[in-house]
Amino acid sequence: MKISFKTWLAIALLPLYGLVQWLSQETEWVERYYSQSVYPFISQFFRHLMGGLPFSVGDICYTLLVVLGLRYIFVKRLYIKTYPFTFMRDVLMVCSILYFSFYALWGLNYFREPLRHKLELVETNEYDQLVVFTRQLIKKTNQLQASLVGDTIQGIVVPYDREEMFQKTIAGYDALAQRHPFLSLEVPSAKTSLYSTALSYMGYAGYLNPFTGEAQVNGLLPAFRFPVVAGHEMGHQLGYSAENETNFIGYLVTATNPDPYFQYAGYAYALGYCLSDVRRGNEDMFQELIGQLNEGVLVNFREMNAFWTRYQNPMEPLFKSVFNSFLKANRQAKGIQSYNAVVSLLVPYHQKYP
Repeated sequence: MKISFKTWLAIALLPLYGLVQWLSQETEWVERYYSQSVYPFISQFFRHLMGGLPFSVGDICYTLLVVLGLRYIFVKRLYIKTYPFTFMRDVLMVCSILYFSFYALWGLNYFREPLRHKLELVETNEYDQLVVFTRQLIKKTNQLQASLVGDTIQGIVVPYDREEMFQKTIAGYDALAQRHPFLSLEVPSAKTSLYSTALSYMGYAGYLNPFTGEAQVNGLLPAFRFPVVAGHEMGHQLGYSAENETNFIGYLVTATNPDPYFQYAGYAYALGYCLSDVRRGNEDMFQELIGQLNEGVLVNFREMNAFWTRYQNPMEPLFKSVFNSFLKANRQAKGIQSYNAVVSLLVPYHQKYP
């Protein structure tokens, strides 16, 4: 009996899964032959192809995929009922193609060597060091807030539109590349997502489309948080998949940006994570440190809290649970909590680069 091409594609899902699981243990191989050799060409190709377009190609593709899928189910509903195994074969075939495309175009970066190796950092969770660093962040954040608005009371209002912030993020990468050349980003492809409202209800600030290489940012975010998220998603374009690492890159590219509004965004972002870790260790210390913040800084923190509160809904925990499982399946043991692990990179980095 001759096996059809579609059947072979469906069957291929199993060996593809096995191959990915094997590669997930071969970090040196992935780093050398994929992340540093193959992926940069793939990434640059898609950034050249999509970067100049003013709209999100990836979002449109997702829309078409959903529409075509629903149309197929409706039109072929009798066929599906009559030939259920053929339908399952076709579903597995599509899954196989998407699975291969995801890991070939970007996903293997989940298994590369950690960024800390390249920066020669020793991650730390020492509470005393965290408190010292948090005090430094508070001082710097307060200084920037006061200098930008002329008092300690008002929150920062970033005076740029979304496109200007994308351009200034690129300038931040240029500045960062002078210290770390491997973080140089050429020909970026960053867009505000067409699904910004949906992302807000799902609790997401942005994402990288692995099939088109576009960095997608939630266009509804408060402006003072937008630069860090743009830097974070562009960090994914460089081939860094771990969320703590792209959080770290997003911080670096805004805190070292020549623009003081971006510097403020970067320091305030890092400060939020550090204060969260301080609170988990000692509530009294957290209250002491939070009391040292300028009222204007607190205004911006409340602005972010109000934004996410506005979009809270019963489905958000489900979306985050799915993403949490996805991250764990790709060797991020802390799942969605890996975002918070950025603190263990921030402290040693600033000890090495005061």
